[in-house]
Parts: sequence; structure tokens; C-alpha cells
Amino acid sequence: MKKRRPPERRRRPEPEQAGPSQPRAPSAERVLIEYFPVRPEGRVLCTSMGRGQLAAAIAADAPDAQVACWFLDAYAADETRDWYSLDAELPQPPDVLCEADFPDQELDLVAIPISHRGEAELVRELLQQACLRLKPGGVVVAGVDNPNDRWLHGELKTLFSRIRRDPRHHGVVYSGVRMDPPKRIRNFRSDFAFRDQGRLVQAVSRPGVFSHRELDLGARALLEACDVAPGERVLDIGCGSGTVGLALSLRQPDVVLHGIDSNIRAVECLQAGAALNKLVEATVEHTAEGRIAQPGTFDLAVGNPPYFSQYRIAEIFVQAARTALKPGGRVAMVTKKPEWFEARLGQLFDGVETQTRRSYSIVSARQRGG
Repeated sequence: MKKRRPPERRRRPEPEQAGPSQPRAPSAERVLIEYFPVRPEGRVLCTSMGRGQLAAAIAADAPDAQVACWFLDAYAADETRDWYSLDAELPQPPDVLCEADFPDQELDLVAIPISHRGEAELVRELLQQACLRLKPGGVVVAGVDNPNDRWLHGELKTLFSRIRRDPRHHGVVYSGVRMDPPKRIRNFRSDFAFRDQGRLVQAVSRPGVFSHRELDLGARALLEACDVAPGERVLDIGCGSGTVGLALSLRQPDVVLHGIDSNIRAVECLQAGAALNKLVEATVEHTAEGRIAQPGTFDLAVGNPPYFSQYRIAEIFVQAARTALKPGGRVAMVTKKPEWFEARLGQLFDGVETQTRRSYSIVSARQRGG
């Protein structure tokens, strides 16, 4: 793979000039689009903090390269596919992958945009996977949205050779060469346990899954506010590692758990946690739309919705609960911003109540018709 001088012009139109179908790239992704340090060839894998803008730029400028864009989250992957289908500049759009790990194939180039506010363990794991997948002499390219970065520089030096650092006004672009495999392969999976009403609950998490390695305080608050009866069906919406659903399932006999999440690693973590707790009836589905396989059959739906996306994802949580619950079934959402949930649940459910636990609000209601 040939080195070349970083271009002093942008490959694609500036985000402010882009058409309506092109979302604005996050800063770390934008700095790579503007100053990509090598000529892409062969098999190229990109990650994205946005909607695959870097992979699209590479595919447009290197039409002979085999470009793929990798995601953990199906919501982002689906939106990226939608954008690619509308982009007239992409006659051959990148493949969009939503998998728990990088594809098990030899790669020529891996490009990773990184936020300085991102999850350190996830970055370390992705860099390690890049080193394992790249062929000898393959190139890693990373961009970070911190012009004073030193942390990422140090992480790259532990895995790659011939590191080049190119600081820019809104970030740093790095490139390095894979010469040897990692001296030590780290396992970033965490098997942890916590107590719920005197019972020991076992859980599994990986980087990129919400609240990696521990029980989130919001999840603890939700557990303190919820009850479950023997034989009930419980839906854990946006299940993450499954801590809430697993704990509720162990409280009473014959409770049946079903989890849904857009993060493919979360799906695998709940499956692993259910096996550790011997919950043989537990199931989980990978979905970005809140799809419910058996609507109108659940007694309790719980969720800890994220705060970003202007409540678009929170709306998916609420609609999933509405679809899933039988008449009289209960919904409980934990949040630090209860006003939207109180208003929205009041439009769709009966008996809206809010209680406070551990500085969180748990907004609950009942399905109409019960």
C-alpha cells in the first residue's frame, strides 16, 4: 500500500454544502475524510461514529477497493444503508456490516475514527482486532477529535510499527503498519455478578454494551421499583447485558424473559447471561425497530432508554411496550428526564405514576383495556 502526501483539499463537499441526503460527519470521521494519509487498496474495513461517511468517501475515491463499513448497532447500520441508497455519488456503495466483531478475513486497511470521549476499552479492542485481521504490511488509520491527543498515540504504538502522527486543527490523523501479531491477546469480556433481593445474578458484558463490567445505577433503581409474579412474561427493551431482565426472571418461578436490543453484542451478552443463570426459557432478538414477535402477550415491559436522538429511540421503547403488553400489562421506564415519558405514556397508557429511586425517576403505567 503506497504512502502519499495528505491531500490539502477535501475529498467530498464540506458538510455545510452537502445535499439533504448526506448527514454531517462527526469531527473524528471528518478529519480522516479530509486528510486520509494513504491510498486505499484491496480489502478496506471502516468503522463509523456517524452514518458511514468515511467508508463512503473511500469507496467514491477508490472504486477498485472492496470497502465495508462495520457497526455494532443495527439502528446506525440501517440508517447508513438508507443514506447509501440515496447517495448518487456512490455507484458501488460500501457493504454495511452489523456484527459483534470485525469480519474474520485478511484485510489490507482498517480505518477507525475515535472520539476522545469514547469508551477506552472498546477502542483498545478494535485496535487489537485490526492488528489481528490485517495482513503483514497492512495499514491501520485512526483519527481522533483531539488535536492534543497522546493517549491514542500510545495505544497504537503497543500494536503497530512506523506510526505517523499528523495533527490538524480539529484532530489528529495516525497511520501505522501491522508487522507482527499482538504479543498478548487481551480478553475484554467481563463476567460479573450482583445481588438482587438476596439472590446472586450473573451477567456478561463486552465493550460497546451499555454499562460494561457493572450494574448501572439506573438499572438498580428500576429493579427496586418493579415487581414480578410467578409465571409472568417480561420484556426487557434495550436489554444491554440483560441485568434487569435476568434479575427479574430469578425472583419468581416460571418467569419467561425476552430481550430486544439494536446492539448485536448486547444480544450475545444476554444469551450468555441467561445460560450462566440457567434460564433456559429466556430469548432475545436483535432489532432496531423494537420488533415484537409475540405482541399482546407480555405482563411487564421495562426499559432504560438512552438520552440522545431527541427521544426518537425513547419513542421506539414506548411503542415496543405498547405492542408487547397484554391488556392491563405494566410498563416501567427509568430516566433522569421524566417529563417526556410522563406526557407520552399519558397519551398511550392508563394510570401513569412516577417514583424516585437513587436520583432516578421510574415512570410506570398500565396497558389500556385491562
